[in-house]
Amino acid sequence: MMHADSLITRAREGDQVAQGRLVQLWYKRIYNYCYKFFMDHDLAMEVSQKTFIAMCRNMHALQDTGRFKSWLYTICVNGCREEARKLKKLRAIPLDQASNPDDENSPRWEKSSRRYENPERQYQQQELADLLQQCLLELSAEQREVVIMKEYEGLKFREIAEILNISENTVKSRMYYGLDGLKRILEMKNITKETLSYEL
Repeated sequence: MMHADSLITRAREGDQVAQGRLVQLWYKRIYNYCYKFFMDHDLAMEVSQKTFIAMCRNMHALQDTGRFKSWLYTICVNGCREEARKLKKLRAIPLDQASNPDDENSPRWEKSSRRYENPERQYQQQELADLLQQCLLELSAEQREVVIMKEYEGLKFREIAEILNISENTVKSRMYYGLDGLKRILEMKNITKETLSYEL
């Protein structure tokens, strides 16, 4: 995501219009991360909102505009962790609370090519997407964070390391064990790579 550093500078100086523009530019990505972490629309909305409130309140503390992306994701990740701590059992999150595919706020990955697919194919793909989300929830929070940031958000290992304040080697290790864990979970559910459009 590209935007002028001047926009971040203005936001850092308290320009509310610039802050609002940053929220518009980044909301979908932050929401997507939160949704994939919890697979719960309400929780994703809540953490996203808290993330941007914290962003606006603390913009003045951002020293380097070039670090805005990792700084924002750090706030988001911390928000997810805080919310997860409040939930005594993450796996108890109802899976039927996934957002409506026709909802304007639905994650981007649910909307891809929808209008060009027949209903049966669309239903199958949605079923697989929900299954994969369920499998993600079975990973440890540490592994899930890295897999979502790398595979879904497209962040680099260096960026993930900066966000999580860990070494790149640790990121790669969590990524490896996370993907390996996903493979084993999917195999237990008799789901193969051929069945999924997602490349594991």
